[in-house]
Amino acid sequence: MPHDHGHGEHEAIAIEDDAGNIEAQIIVDALQEVLIAKGLLTAHEVTASIAKLESPGVHLGARIIAKAWTEPAYRDRLLSDGRAAVQELDIPVTEARIIVVENTENVDNLITCTLCSCYPRSILGQPPSWYISKAYRARSVREPRRVLAEFGLHLPESTQLIVHDSNADMRYLVLPQPPDGVDQCTIDDLEARISRDHLIGVARDV
Repeated sequence: MPHDHGHGEHEAIAIEDDAGNIEAQIIVDALQEVLIAKGLLTAHEVTASIAKLESPGVHLGARIIAKAWTEPAYRDRLLSDGRAAVQELDIPVTEARIIVVENTENVDNLITCTLCSCYPRSILGQPPSWYISKAYRARSVREPRRVLAEFGLHLPESTQLIVHDSNADMRYLVLPQPPDGVDQCTIDDLEARISRDHLIGVARDV
């Protein structure tokens, strides 16, 4: 439902999938049951396939970012050719291009997909439901600062906010600004500080 935060009405960022996505899931579940009933698939095979699909997660993205924070040469390669740099870490990349954009003191980057749900799945796994919601896809372009505020990220007006629209050919990944004292942290400590939201751009401080 639209709601008002004192700046006019707008559609809320969805926490759950919208009705279209829920309907699609019902169809998928029914098809799965038919295939299992006919002996074409086993329940174990279905579970294993789902686990394989969802196995990438924030730990892969965190690994990439921590390496970029601690190795300037790798950071440069990551910003120049994201796909090739990610593959250096033996992470299989299925996307045609990975474009890494860097947050700085005065620049903030936000990732969206206005058409559907294009997302770096080979690195981060499945997108969160809000990312594929109609509200986020529309409002992240139309009013990105208000969207970020709803995630608890309030940017100064002096900060340049750039919205990147992913598509079938290219997916974006945010390189967050490194924390103070990064040279004094272990790789494990750095990776633990990086969340999926940092890599999409709806969180900033690490």
